[in-house]
Amino acid sequence: MSQRPSYDHGTSPTKLIGETIGRHFDRAVAIAGDRDALIVRHQGISWTYKELGRRVDDLAAGLLSLGLEPGDRIGIWSQNCAEWALTQFATAKAGLILVNINPAYRRTELEYALNKVGCKALVTSPALKSSDYLAILNDLMPELKSSTPGRLKAAKIPELRTVIRLGKDRTPGTLNFDDVASSGGNAERVRLAELADTLQFDDPINIQFTSGTTGFPKGATLTHHNILNNGYFVGSAIRLGPEDRLCIPVPLYHCFGMVMGNLGCITHGSAMVYPAEVFDPLSTLTAIAEERCTAVYGVPTMFIAQLDHPDFARFDLKSLRTGIMAGSPCPIEVMKRVIDKMNCREVTIAYGMTETSPVSTQSAVDDSVEHRVSTVGRTQPHIEVKIVGSDGRIVERGQPGELCTRGYSVMTGYWNDEEKTREAIDVAGWMHTGDLATMDGEGYVNIVGRLKDMIIRGGENVYPREIEEFLYRHPKIQDVQVIGVPDDRYGEEVCAWVRLRAGQSADEEEVKAFCKGQIAHYKIPRYVRFVDAFPMTITGKIQKFVMREQMVRELGLTVRKTA
Repeated sequence: MSQRPSYDHGTSPTKLIGETIGRHFDRAVAIAGDRDALIVRHQGISWTYKELGRRVDDLAAGLLSLGLEPGDRIGIWSQNCAEWALTQFATAKAGLILVNINPAYRRTELEYALNKVGCKALVTSPALKSSDYLAILNDLMPELKSSTPGRLKAAKIPELRTVIRLGKDRTPGTLNFDDVASSGGNAERVRLAELADTLQFDDPINIQFTSGTTGFPKGATLTHHNILNNGYFVGSAIRLGPEDRLCIPVPLYHCFGMVMGNLGCITHGSAMVYPAEVFDPLSTLTAIAEERCTAVYGVPTMFIAQLDHPDFARFDLKSLRTGIMAGSPCPIEVMKRVIDKMNCREVTIAYGMTETSPVSTQSAVDDSVEHRVSTVGRTQPHIEVKIVGSDGRIVERGQPGELCTRGYSVMTGYWNDEEKTREAIDVAGWMHTGDLATMDGEGYVNIVGRLKDMIIRGGENVYPREIEEFLYRHPKIQDVQVIGVPDDRYGEEVCAWVRLRAGQSADEEEVKAFCKGQIAHYKIPRYVRFVDAFPMTITGKIQKFVMREQMVRELGLTVRKTA
């Protein structure tokens, strides 16, 4: 029997969209017209496609009136809101490169991001929860208060000229968002029409900073072609259509919100529903029930929070049909609960990364439940996937290796960082994900961990995901994360962070006893720590490196240095 390589490519009778986001957006407005386009619950907003189109054109003309030119970078530092969506579509129409700035960023991170890509303008929320964004900006740029709006000259952010603030209040040195949206005249509207004919779909349109675990974040640079097509095919995989209403509780600053959410909707004429400015399980459940949402997005931790909410049972979720779980590996038991308890009988799993726009593989709504709960699906249309060993050669089906992807979705590179780009994308155009995966005979992909997260204990390769899936079966365990920690004898040992269900108690020995005789001895956690929460990014990705550093400190372990 001949060997089968771990390589696959997605085929489709549907061609790639060969136009800019602005062109496609205008087409959606013309077709959808009076249908709901954007519902923002916390702002009391409900706009049709026609209304959204008018407001986007107003803002695009207003941005041009500030003297911004195609290719200029404009940052957005804000929670989920209607203005975020307006800025996303308006910058695309004006040919401006939207720079997504993490709402969790603080002064040093903001300074780095603005200077790394040379932002000329910044759209900012005045505050979010306990974070006073305007105070941070004034601390970073004391010149702002005394500057003429639109003519900022700040020593630490030399290229930034304009700060646009959201809300009705006025702040010295800044322009108000609504004023910018009403400042465009006939000349700017003529210019917009001209740009529609000159902008190219391969032009960069979006920069997203990847949340690096070491060093500074890198700015993944994405084109119209990258994200418009990915939004379309992700939406197609869950069969989005004009009658669908998608609940988007995930952050817009991330691909999950702005690409899979916003662009997924406008390419299918669906309605975007924002339940709150940041994720809140109660607001999300309320929005699904009251807006009769047919689809919902989220990372596993978000779905867990909704399922375990004390008021969960009182919500009518019968309108739900589908959705996507992505962002981090989905525990099988959680997937089953979403299907059974939330009525998401067609929920799918998507896998990808910011650098690939983001989705590379996705399960289908008509895949078996087994395939949908145990894999990340098959390769998306017009994308290639291969799995390679440490020698760079493609491994056989069923063998683990690094997942690589190639196609329309791969970023142009990291902004102003050729060295990091070469490290990520090889000469053949393959994006190296750093994720460990296997591919079965039918082409279904399973993510078994991160290359850097794989535990090597006494020469045995241990995949944290496998142990996590086993421990989820314990009736007292609600969530679990497994990491490797240094060990003088074996090189590394297995450590499990466990979050118990409400009202439950357990000790380390009980967890170990649960494993004995069920999984290999070298996979049984040597250390078990009980926690109330895991360190994670704002997008819900678990920060295992933080867990590892904490355990090294707490246990007084010695980290081996490698040459």
